[in-house]
This record gives sequence, C-alpha cells and structure tokens, in this order.
Amino acid sequence: MIEAELKARVHNPEYVIGQLDRRAEGRAEVYHDTYYDDPSGTLDARDQELRVRTLKGPHSTRSVLTYKGACVDAESGSKSEHETHVDNPEAVHATLRGLGYVPVISFQKRCRNYEFTSRRRSMLATLVQVPEIDGTFLEIETMVREENELPAALADVRAVMDELGIHEDDFTTELYTEAVAERRGAGPGPCPSPRLNS
Repeated sequence: MIEAELKARVHNPEYVIGQLDRRAEGRAEVYHDTYYDDPSGTLDARDQELRVRTLKGPHSTRSVLTYKGACVDAESGSKSEHETHVDNPEAVHATLRGLGYVPVISFQKRCRNYEFTSRRRSMLATLVQVPEIDGTFLEIETMVREENELPAALADVRAVMDELGIHEDDFTTELYTEAVAERRGAGPGPCPSPRLNS
C-alpha cells in the first residue's frame, strides 16, 4: 500500500477544526514515536523508515510497528507503507534492539484525528502539534494500492485541503524528525530530505 498524503501549516486552527467537526467526530490522541536505524544509517541512506508508535487516547492505548519505503512522489513525499498492530510494544523495542537497530530519535505528537469519506475515498485528517516545533500542522492521507493511482489520490486530498481553507503556500514538505533534531541541537535527523513525514 502507498500512503497518499499532503501536509500543511495551519494558520487558523479553530476554523479548520470547525470544518472538520462537520465531517466527523475528532479523536484526541498523543503519539509517542521512536524511529530506528542500524548504527551505520542504512535505512536513512535508502530513504526508508522503521518506527514504533504508541497512541494514547482518553480511553485506550495502542501501538503499531511501521515500515516505510523510499519516497515514490517527490512533491508530496508519499511512501509505500506497511503497518501492523502490536500487543506488546516493549517486546518490539527489545526485538529491534536485539536485531542490531538503535533508536535514532523519539518525540511526541499531540494529534486530533478525523476519519471520513470524501470523493469515494476513506481519508484520515490529523491536526498535529509537536511540543518542540512551533505551529499546528494538518495531514490528510488516503491509501492506494498502486503507484499509478497516486496522482488521482493526491488530487482528491488536495481538493479536501482546499475545502478546509488550506492554500498553496501553506503546504510543507519538512520533516518532523529533522525539525525536532534541529531544535535539540542534534544536527540532521535520521531523514536527510526536507519532507515533513508523519
């Protein structure tokens, strides 16, 4: 599967929240993301990602293991994605370390998620605040099976962004990982390109 996703800086979060609330009920969650690589940075060099994410909501906590392949669309930063739920995240962390992977960066994201259907596609819109980064971001994604389906899917995502008041100048391809690493004074993060991936 390929994650067709666009991201933007949000200048009027209250307006966007109001528009999203008309589409679906929002779900507040805190993400704790840990990115892994081998000591030589092989995944980074190949533009790949290996992440353990724990999502904490008001009534439940769940964790997922995600692998993302190299970028398949430079403009959006969309990547192939394989994700699975894990019942024991500590065991997954221990397994990855045991296999020789090391944590590269770990940080929190405060999110409000909306799931809805638009243009006959299942979409996930997420308002994101990262405590170490200024501002609010909006990510909207839908999944496609083949790379040739990506342009149409991204066009549909862009249309929804437009309906929510997001303008062309608001789109960004920065990376959360790089921005957090820079704020911490750690230099470049695990991802060298300036995309803002989730």
